[in-house]
Amino acid sequence: MRIFTVNGSSVAESDAQTPLDKLRLPEAGYLWIACGRREFEVMQAQIQAALQSLCGMQLVDLHISDLLSNQLPSHYDYTSQYDILVFRRLAAGSTETDLAQPGLPLHRLPARGGPPILRRIDTSPVGFAVFDHILLTVHPTDCGVRDAYAAKLLSAASAASHAAGARLPGSPADLMMRIVNHMVDGYLELRRELTHQLDHWQTELLKPRTRFNNWGALLDARLTLHHLDEICEDQRSAVQDWVEAIKTWPDAETPTGQREHELLHVRSRDVLEHIERVVHHVRRLEQSAETAVQMHFNAQSHRTNEIMRTLTVLTAIFLPLNLIAGIFGMNFDFIPLLHQSNGFWFAMVLMLLTAVGLVVFFWRKRYLEHSGR
Repeated sequence: MRIFTVNGSSVAESDAQTPLDKLRLPEAGYLWIACGRREFEVMQAQIQAALQSLCGMQLVDLHISDLLSNQLPSHYDYTSQYDILVFRRLAAGSTETDLAQPGLPLHRLPARGGPPILRRIDTSPVGFAVFDHILLTVHPTDCGVRDAYAAKLLSAASAASHAAGARLPGSPADLMMRIVNHMVDGYLELRRELTHQLDHWQTELLKPRTRFNNWGALLDARLTLHHLDEICEDQRSAVQDWVEAIKTWPDAETPTGQREHELLHVRSRDVLEHIERVVHHVRRLEQSAETAVQMHFNAQSHRTNEIMRTLTVLTAIFLPLNLIAGIFGMNFDFIPLLHQSNGFWFAMVLMLLTAVGLVVFFWRKRYLEHSGR
């Protein structure tokens, strides 16, 4: 568990051994309590007691179940005292911890098969409980998002002490949206790698002289893209509900509070726009993968048709020659030209002229042409 005190232009991280009942709210700031899912499961009684002591309220049982679930889709919910947002991040999400040692990994399930980029498209939920002066986040074990943004927050606090332009999150809701935006950026980076992988497969599929054998990975990619589309749709729905909810918040009494409220609106809409970009790109990748498969089969069908046309033309050319050879091979005593010395050469010339005539005829009909590559 990591606990941060955000106060104006400063950020301080509490000692890991600090008891929760010793926490105090800053005079002009808020607390960020970030814990792992198993830590939250083991210490939920202490966390509930700390929330009751700090802000006079606790999480309801249903929301505790939501924060503990590892399979919950992205969604938004609220009460009159706090808001709950569950947002699925890109991660394996299969690491569990021992209940006796909630911070240490216990085991990890085997990695998924397929190309490396497909193994990255796995998700696990991150839960946010937003109070007036507290942000409680529940992460999977070994959550890189929490640690990465904590380092960024501490760096920003250091920069804020030297630069007037640096801004720290002004409220727990603002901090939550910045963390969510950090997670959405991971999806935006992932789409570039997905595009590169699908472009490579499209090139392989459309090569006329290459036999494509990676069908299992391609089908996995199509299923994974469909799954990613569903995940992004849930994310968009959750953030849309959050945007609609903050519109109902009462107006701030001070100009500073009003500005913070407007900035929260802007940041929330920006996160929503990023998610919509990911959804649009994922759907385009799905269409691109489907189109590549269809173009491959069309190209294979066209190539098969060309082969069959060539074989048909050759059969049509040799069919009259077989007829002539069959006539002169009949077992009759009296066949014209059979007992003449030049009969053989006459038959050969007739067969040659017939073959040349048919080749010229089929060439003029464009039955012997090859389509350009």
